[in-house]
Amino acid sequence: MEIVVDDLTGEDIAKFLEEHVQEMLSTTPPESKHALDLDGLRRPEITFWSVWDDGALVGCGAIKRLDAEHAELKSMRTSTARKRGGVASFLLDHILAEAGRMGVRRISLETGSGEFYLPARKLYEKFGFAYCEPFADYRPDPNSVFMTRAV
Repeated sequence: MEIVVDDLTGEDIAKFLEEHVQEMLSTTPPESKHALDLDGLRRPEITFWSVWDDGALVGCGAIKRLDAEHAELKSMRTSTARKRGGVASFLLDHILAEAGRMGVRRISLETGSGEFYLPARKLYEKFGFAYCEPFADYRPDPNSVFMTRAV
């Protein structure tokens, strides 16, 4: 597998992210959906990576700088065919290392509280994320959980 910084101009990533947003809308009420669309990810404070395996897009993830030392993990997704196959762990390990190189000292995330999101929460727990209060502009929401860890 290869991880690359993605400029978000390719058709593959556009389709992949549209599927991500639609999946989030199918599992979370619209007012609780925090997944960014393609335009939302094309911001200077966001670094976006895609994961490729033998020419196929198999995952993606991003960090959004909140301030000089705090970032938010965004847009973690693994292709349906590769779920539970190590792609997310491979990418999350890479993102955490890159965040550290960028001077990030804390990384936080928001994910769903429902059963659909249990595998994601277990992954984040495995990587040392602990549950926390809402951060940045988030507010308490029964459909969301918030996690954080030092980098």
